[in-house]
Amino acid sequence: MLDFLAENNLCGQAILRIVSCGNAIIAELLRLSEFIPAVFRFKDRADLQKYGDIIFDFSYFKGPELWESKLEAKPELQDLDEEFRENHIEIVTRFYLAFQSVHKYIVDLNRYLDDLNEGVYIQQTLETVLLNEDGKQLLCEALYLYGVMLLVIDQKIEGEVRERMLVSYYRYSAARSADSNMDDICKLLRSTGYSSQPGAKRPPNYPESYFRRVPINEAFISMVIGRLRSDDIYNQVSAYPLPEHRSTALATQAAMLYVTLYFEPAILHTHQAKMREIVDKYFPDNWVISIYMGITVNLADAWDPYKAAKTALNNTLDLSNVREQSSRYATVSERVHSQVQQFLKEGYLREEMVLDNIPRLLNCLRDCNVAIRWLMLHTADSAYDPNNKRLRQIKDQILTDSRYNPKVLFQLLLDTAQFEFILKEMFKQMLSEKQAKWEHYKKEGSERMTELADVFSGVKPLTRVEKNENLQAWFREISKQILSLNYDDSTAAGRKTVQLIQALEEVQEFHQLESNLQVCQFLADTRKFLHQMIRTINIKEEVLITMQIVGDLSFAWQLIDSFTSIMQESIRVSPSMVTKLRATFLKLASALDLPLLRINQANSPDLLSVSQYYSGELVSYVRKVLQIIPESMFTSLLKIIKLQTHDIIEVPTRLDKDKLRDYAQLGPRYEVAASLQIAETVFPLGFVMAELFLTVDPKQLLEDGIRKELVKRVAFALHKGLIFNPRAKPSELMPKLKELGATMDGFHRSFEYIQDYVNIYGLKIWQEEVSRIINYNVEQECNNFLRTKIQDWQSMYQSTHIPIPKFTPVDESVTFIGRLCREILRITDPKMTCHIDQLNTWYDMKTHQEVTSSRLFSEIQTTLGTFGLNGLDRLLCFMIVKELQNFLSMFQKIILRDRTVQDTLKTLMNAVSPLKSIVANSNKIYLSAIAKTQKIWTAYLEAIMKVGQMQILRQQIANELNYSCRFDSKHLAAALENLNKALLADIEAHYQDPSLPYPKEDNTLLYEITAYLEAAGIHNPLNKIYITTKRLPYFPIVNFLFLIAQLPKLQYNKNLGMVCRKPADPVDWPPLVLGLLTLLKQFHSRYTEQFLALIGQFIRSTVEQCTSQKIPEMPADVVGALLFLEDYVRYTKLPRRVAEAHVPNFIFDEFRTVL
Repeated sequence: MLDFLAENNLCGQAILRIVSCGNAIIAELLRLSEFIPAVFRFKDRADLQKYGDIIFDFSYFKGPELWESKLEAKPELQDLDEEFRENHIEIVTRFYLAFQSVHKYIVDLNRYLDDLNEGVYIQQTLETVLLNEDGKQLLCEALYLYGVMLLVIDQKIEGEVRERMLVSYYRYSAARSADSNMDDICKLLRSTGYSSQPGAKRPPNYPESYFRRVPINEAFISMVIGRLRSDDIYNQVSAYPLPEHRSTALATQAAMLYVTLYFEPAILHTHQAKMREIVDKYFPDNWVISIYMGITVNLADAWDPYKAAKTALNNTLDLSNVREQSSRYATVSERVHSQVQQFLKEGYLREEMVLDNIPRLLNCLRDCNVAIRWLMLHTADSAYDPNNKRLRQIKDQILTDSRYNPKVLFQLLLDTAQFEFILKEMFKQMLSEKQAKWEHYKKEGSERMTELADVFSGVKPLTRVEKNENLQAWFREISKQILSLNYDDSTAAGRKTVQLIQALEEVQEFHQLESNLQVCQFLADTRKFLHQMIRTINIKEEVLITMQIVGDLSFAWQLIDSFTSIMQESIRVSPSMVTKLRATFLKLASALDLPLLRINQANSPDLLSVSQYYSGELVSYVRKVLQIIPESMFTSLLKIIKLQTHDIIEVPTRLDKDKLRDYAQLGPRYEVAASLQIAETVFPLGFVMAELFLTVDPKQLLEDGIRKELVKRVAFALHKGLIFNPRAKPSELMPKLKELGATMDGFHRSFEYIQDYVNIYGLKIWQEEVSRIINYNVEQECNNFLRTKIQDWQSMYQSTHIPIPKFTPVDESVTFIGRLCREILRITDPKMTCHIDQLNTWYDMKTHQEVTSSRLFSEIQTTLGTFGLNGLDRLLCFMIVKELQNFLSMFQKIILRDRTVQDTLKTLMNAVSPLKSIVANSNKIYLSAIAKTQKIWTAYLEAIMKVGQMQILRQQIANELNYSCRFDSKHLAAALENLNKALLADIEAHYQDPSLPYPKEDNTLLYEITAYLEAAGIHNPLNKIYITTKRLPYFPIVNFLFLIAQLPKLQYNKNLGMVCRKPADPVDWPPLVLGLLTLLKQFHSRYTEQFLALIGQFIRSTVEQCTSQKIPEMPADVVGALLFLEDYVRYTKLPRRVAEAHVPNFIFDEFRTVL
């Protein structure tokens, strides 16, 4: 009959594909369970309040129209819903596809069973497949994996969360859900009421009612259960010959039986005989089992609601049995531990010793692994519900009787893993050299016999050996016999070798050859070689297979985590511990064979993603354990930082001889050396030995560990260092920046100091990680202003191996960069301070004390580096955009929807047109328009000043960045400036002559160069377009009115320029000018033209009126308007003729004399 798993056996390939798919689905579910968006859990009250109206459970399906109409009634909810959709559709779709694949799995399995019954596969029926060894395994696995999927989903993704995700998917991708089997998926995965929280009550009929949601052929279920009850479907018992190991041998099958019994709960409820048989066979001495990759279940708890199962298990859970098993395993573990320690002594495990004692060594390995398995599972905290009195009793009994000590158990695990590793390596080597050695021994033995034959021929001079032709012929014959031994027919060769050994012993006795020592030596050597040949031929691969089966550690995939602290402590005490840990990690890695076996057999493309998931989990765990090494190093580093920043004085380049002793500071330097020594020994030692199996370079592992610890500490320092008290007078900004700067400098210097000892690029790591922390925090802060948020798993700065920690916000800002930015905005608020442009300094309006100056930005540069300043600049950009958007909506509301304001503007427009003319009776017309629109200017002024304030800060940041760039990397600055000029020249040339080249749409050059220019401060924030705008009626005249309404609040001061008249009515001139300028820049230049023309007309009309009334001085408002034009030309770097087009030259000349 055709091999069941052959490529051309359709029946076998179909079920193999289903099982392979099942293992891949479970891996995907486990992977996704770590990425459930927090909002779906509603753990946070804020989330519930914000999203409660747009995230629904299955109650939505009772009346979707009602819920949707509620949403449509509120535009802000619709907006939130749309934003939520944009942010979460990708992850929700991924979850939906995983849920869909679970449903598709069971549909495929049912279809396969139908095909089997209908005879689609020729000569194959359900019965014949179950008779075949592979077929039987695959059918049992197919049902078991489906059960595991459902349990994993319920354990890792709570029912309510699933419902909310499914409803969100249904609402957000209606087109795709129309043709799918959404209803069936919802029926299968609706909430079961189960909660994985400790102490949660189990729902009635759980999980059997959940397992029954998709009907499965009952004959198939009962046949699978029958096979699992009676057969040893994986032939594991052969690897465990001792009867007391039988429950361990059948552990995999027991787990499968546990899951599949829920598909036929009648057995658990009423079939007492069957349950007794199952318990006697599989659970006579164990009741905590691992069902898949370390997911543990306590039968005492799981089978409590089922009468027959509970009764059958009572014998096992009887306290006398619990005591007996605990004491037995305590004794066994003590006995085997001393054996293993004996075996591990240097030089004990030699090749001859191993080959002569294979059964003894294997028995020791079995005892070790069985004891470890039993003790780890039955003492695990996760297996016992602390609220269940009976389970607590059982656990206490075990801990007492087994004299349980986690450190001792862990030591046994370490030693066993090491012992197993050494044995496996020896066997692998012996297997690879087996034939070569056998041939070598055969040749040696044959040559010895030929030489003896020559001795007895009398030709070879060997003292006192007489010629003996019979012996000569006999030895030649023996030599031929040895040469004729055939390696491939090991059984015959083995028998023949034994006979040859006997013959050689007999010839020595019969022919009295003992008297001649040399002949005796030759015979003894040949016998030794023949013995070695027998030993070598007995090296079988079966031994390795048995060791692989016995050494399975998949049950501890999750439990091992409870030993992490012990591992770390032992590494801290003795770094050489890592060699033994390496063997333990390798042993744990063998657990990967379980889910990957079928995927590999099916040649499935899922092999890569599933193996990446599990090996990624393992590598993460290894990183977690070994993280103690960088942690210890950083503890030493903190001492060095403290000594370097506070105690050790930097040695100057020149110093007097008599001061040498003061600068030597031998005490503190000795302490630094001692701390370094600790750091040095703690870790290279450990990491060099951590050569891990899974393409993990130990040096990279060390570097990642150091990076992780650095990120953790720097992020914490930044978070703690930049928390401000808004009521503090004066502001805490500068002192806190100085303090943080000292901390960062300490980190930096010590990192530099230690890099050579650990052989890493300290500066490179420092810059990469600090920039990543700052950029990530800026990104998170800017998320507040974005509609489509950047999630952690999408962020290019966040990493799974070296995560940047998130801290709970202490105010409206999400991160430290937001707090820093808002503190700067608070202290430079134009309502409280005035900015003196020539000095780049802010002064308090009331006290005239300096508040802050451009030194602030050099301090930020020192503390947070270029990345910090650049991040601050990016954040300010987002804030300006937000302000401008708010301004536009305010303009719509207070101007375009107000009739009286519009009528005033219309009247004024008529009065002032054409703009080239002079307005008659101008004073009256302007004043009446200002009076009628008085109420709108407060909000208008606030918005414009905020934008102006942020533009001033952006200019200061650009100056600081440009200054430090020219100072620290002048070549970069020069190259960027020249490239920028060349690009602009090319672009201008293209607009003059379109046949000349221009960067194409897909060319990222302009985009990339902008990032560089902004980082080097080679840009003008005032020329930036922040938002796209539509045409706004009355826009120029509103801005003109706004400006002349503010002029009376200001006065001209010869030293300081325009300053505020009364601190009670604050207006700051630079933010006002820059705010207006930025606002106009966002619109078509036509608006700016009209605005300037209106100002020009205002100046001309007012001067005309003064002349006619013979008023000699220039009015203050005209001085203000002219100053605005001057500043406008200065800031925009436009030629003077732009202003002179609207105001005659002589007025400007007159104005100069006034100044």
